[in-house]
Amino acid sequence: MTSFRHPGTVLTDRFFSVPLDHRRPDGEQIEVFAREVVAADKADADLPWLLFLQGGPGFGAQRPEGRESWLDRALHDFRVLLLDQRGTGRSCAASRQTLTRLGPQAQADYLTHFRADSIVLDAELIRRELTDEPWSVLGQSFGGMCTVTYLSFAPHGIREAFITGGLPGLTATADDIYRHTYRTVAAKNAAHYERYPQDVDQARRVAEYLAEHDVRRPDGAPLPVAAFQSAGAMLGQSGGSHALRYLLEDPFAGDELSDACRPPRPSAACRPG
Repeated sequence: MTSFRHPGTVLTDRFFSVPLDHRRPDGEQIEVFAREVVAADKADADLPWLLFLQGGPGFGAQRPEGRESWLDRALHDFRVLLLDQRGTGRSCAASRQTLTRLGPQAQADYLTHFRADSIVLDAELIRRELTDEPWSVLGQSFGGMCTVTYLSFAPHGIREAFITGGLPGLTATADDIYRHTYRTVAAKNAAHYERYPQDVDQARRVAEYLAEHDVRRPDGAPLPVAAFQSAGAMLGQSGGSHALRYLLEDPFAGDELSDACRPPRPSAACRPG
């Protein structure tokens, strides 16, 4: 374990050995990473644990800087564990770099071990290593789906569960949800263009430019039309319409798309999901 300090917090890096396939506990083992966060003035206190399950899938847990956002409130009552779910962050990452050694079928077989069921079983092994008591679980988006799986697989391990935006329907399918979402997205777009009618032409100009040119983000990743259209996700945020206006305010630098209109890919902390 390695500990270090941020303003108002003490962080400890922890690694855990878990089975790749939980049906074969004595088989191949992988390493899972989690970061403990505790308020600096309570570092030696006997606090209950709160496990945070990040949204995604595919993103590591947030990398906090002091007592930011929801952590500030949680640290009043809990010792928080930020889990990099297997396959993400520092937890046996599954990426194009690590998977290229495997053929297509082997890749598919390997990735069956990186679903919510395996994530939950990892968490339960980790809980038993850290405490004899049930812990609280906070699941954000996909982390909420994992939390529901946790409640199904090992309810004895959870004292209480908090779910933010990741609650699966009992009867509704993904197609049902998307059909409802289309109407909401269309209404959000219409409201934005009514508020900022000049963005109609600006968005069209940007889309036409991207369709005719090989445009790259600052990190070298391609920026196709579909990626630009995904900026509409901003409209789901309280101030997103105004932020989108600023993005489209002056999208060109001479004859080229400006760097301001070539945002980097969003990080795990700010991506939806």
